Amino acid sequence: MKIAMVSEHANPLAILGGVDAGGQNVHVAALARGLAQRGHDVTVFTRRDSTSVARRVTTPDGFVVEHVLAGPPTDIPKDQLLVHMPAFAAELRVRWASEAFDLVHAHFWMSGMASVDASRGQTMPVLQTFHALGTVKRRHQGMRDSSPPARRKRETELCRTVDHVIATCRDEISELCALGLDPQRATIVPCGVDVRVFEPSPLPDNPRPRLLVLGRLVERKGVDDVIRALRLLPDVELVIAGGPAPDSLSADPEVCRLRTLASEDGTAERVHFIGRVARDEVPALIQSVDVVVAVPWYEPFGIVPLEAMACGRPVVGSAVGGLLDTVVPGETGELVPPRRPELLARTLAELLSDPLRRAAYGTAGFRRACRMYRWEHIAAETEAVYESVRAGAGLPTARAMR
Repeated sequence: MKIAMVSEHANPLAILGGVDAGGQNVHVAALARGLAQRGHDVTVFTRRDSTSVARRVTTPDGFVVEHVLAGPPTDIPKDQLLVHMPAFAAELRVRWASEAFDLVHAHFWMSGMASVDASRGQTMPVLQTFHALGTVKRRHQGMRDSSPPARRKRETELCRTVDHVIATCRDEISELCALGLDPQRATIVPCGVDVRVFEPSPLPDNPRPRLLVLGRLVERKGVDDVIRALRLLPDVELVIAGGPAPDSLSADPEVCRLRTLASEDGTAERVHFIGRVARDEVPALIQSVDVVVAVPWYEPFGIVPLEAMACGRPVVGSAVGGLLDTVVPGETGELVPPRRPELLARTLAELLSDPLRRAAYGTAGFRRACRMYRWEHIAAETEAVYESVRAGAGLPTARAMR
């Protein structure tokens, strides 16, 4: 198949760790690579955000990235991109008129808008993966939600207009059905992990037990709850990876806020901010810690827990979103309600005091990652959805999560 992927803000070539560069970038890149390896012709269309990037880049992984000129070629926060989507769609329309694709897979709601608009009058189906939903974001962030006011309406419209929705977890299906999506028009295909890169290693021999939080440094990720929990965990260290480059940490407002919190709690000497980590350094970082903690307020899926499991490390996560599918309490890690630092501290204390349990969780997590979440499996499942949509066949509405 000739596949057009559209990811308006999440460029698969981007450096990870910024406010708008995270799991979606990883997902799009890995899925494009996996489909290319299965013999498909994949082009990812993303907005050009720099004058230094080539208009068309052929990646070593066998897929192409095309940078679409829509708005100024500078970095723009994703919540400010809606005004540029008509231009983005117009560019796609011209491009797709000159070269036929078999289908479009849009990633994020604005990509879906542009894809539906650009594909009008053509026969190729449009599939949608939301990666996050405005209704969920508004529920948890309230007035701090910076999404455009039209987001919920647009997402509801997409539930009616796209040919099929590929959701990443069961919780997302429930949210989409509340927006009016017919569950018969949705299939769950989760995110994945590269188990050849993220692999187990011997447990570390750290002088102090070491926790890791890895990802974008935004408030909803719950990093402050981990810092508050540390107050009840004497002699435990916390490594916080993500955000700006190490030499820019002092100028970052979120880092400053979190450092102040740690100072007020008397744990500043045990909290280590290391900044943005290169993608190829992430496996070694995970392998260097005893437990990976991921306790966001909400989480559309969450790739870091999968990467931790593949590295044989137990996960303590929030009982939200995709973590409800990936982390099995009492088997690969533990789940706690979000925004409960005292309960988080108790859960971590019990796990850190039991090395045999941690080792068992790590082994089970690795096996689960290999069995269910290898990118090779995810690419094959996505391919099956594509083929069924093109054939007009019925599709399963859920994926077994055992």
